[in-house]
Amino acid sequence: MFRFAPSSKGDMHIEDLRMALFNFICAKQQNDRFIVRIENIDKKSDLEEKTKDILDILGIFGITYDDLYYRQNNFKYHLQFASTLLDQKKAFMCFCTEEELKTKRKAAVKAKETYKYDGTCEDIGSEEILNNRKPFVIRIKKPKQDLKSREVNKSDEIDSFLIMSVDKYPTHDFACAIDDMLQGVTYIISSEKYLLDMPKQEHIRKSLGYDETITYVHLSAILDDMGEKIDESSVKKLLDQGFMPEAIINYLVLLGNTTPKEIFTMDEVFDWFDLNLISKLPAKFDIDKLRYINVQHIKLLSDTELAKRIGYSGKGIGKLAKFYTEEASTTYEIKQKIDAIFATKTASPKFAKNLEILKEIVQNAPIFDEFEEFKAYLATKSGFEGNFFDIPLKILLTNNENGIELARLYPFIKNYLKEIAK
Repeated sequence: MFRFAPSSKGDMHIEDLRMALFNFICAKQQNDRFIVRIENIDKKSDLEEKTKDILDILGIFGITYDDLYYRQNNFKYHLQFASTLLDQKKAFMCFCTEEELKTKRKAAVKAKETYKYDGTCEDIGSEEILNNRKPFVIRIKKPKQDLKSREVNKSDEIDSFLIMSVDKYPTHDFACAIDDMLQGVTYIISSEKYLLDMPKQEHIRKSLGYDETITYVHLSAILDDMGEKIDESSVKKLLDQGFMPEAIINYLVLLGNTTPKEIFTMDEVFDWFDLNLISKLPAKFDIDKLRYINVQHIKLLSDTELAKRIGYSGKGIGKLAKFYTEEASTTYEIKQKIDAIFATKTASPKFAKNLEILKEIVQNAPIFDEFEEFKAYLATKSGFEGNFFDIPLKILLTNNENGIELARLYPFIKNYLKEIAK
């Protein structure tokens, strides 16, 4: 079983989507189950609203799931398993204050050492615990032997780390370990930022006597041009900018990967996707490459579907939209240009009167197949010459004094001229 466990805080990021996508693809390839688990990281999370946002985005990308879980529904089990570990002397109550721990961390930094919990509270007796009025957290005892990650070349010893906070809320590692165990997860593809979480979660499950194998794969980060992580890049922002889901999927699968072709659909990916071919090196996010891929997928859409995606109808508008891929690479940019064509036109006082006259002539003009015939008809009827004809005509047809050549645009708009000239 594969799982995707997004946080309920903030928008879904591009790296989150990549993990969801790869887990989903691999689950389908192996005819296995794929679950989504919403991990509300605090009690104040607006779970309902954020869950809807997450599931809406997954739906947009065609990522379906077999079951939906919520971390908060397992809180009672987190408490029960923490109590079990306490009863078995595999965990202990820690009364160290944050100020005391902060002082020890500073001392470790000053000594150029890695701070590890020193076991201060590990051997406190039952009577002392009963008489201690201070708030406490719960820590799991460190492994008797170092638990090394299969994917980390150099791993520090795991200390007696926190599993329950002072308000009896589970830590991320403890909740993940328990939830994956309860839900029977067997395969996890996640970001390398969770690499050091794996040995802790394995230690938790092993301490509870769980011996089923969970296979982990950690993928390298996606970096920007400056070599910085871009996991704060919002998927919603890319969609709002007019990048299509098909193109984003194509790009994320292509990123750091060896694929049989450059442009492909999700259905094709299922046939040849191989997680082992993904590079272990950080992948560079190239917005220009994404723009190129987006244009190719715009061209793959039917004319009718493309028109629908930019808020219009009809094959003609779809053809016009594809024409504008010469100078625009997203559906948002294309929509702006087409909206401008159909918007009410105005001009500076110098050309305003000429523009209104051309509008009136177009409303009563026949449809001409060729632009030069159309242009000659308007020139004859209006009597305008030079810039007093060319500039108002440009504004009339494009809502811009500059831009694309009218003779090339005309075949795509000739059937809409009366609507354009309003």
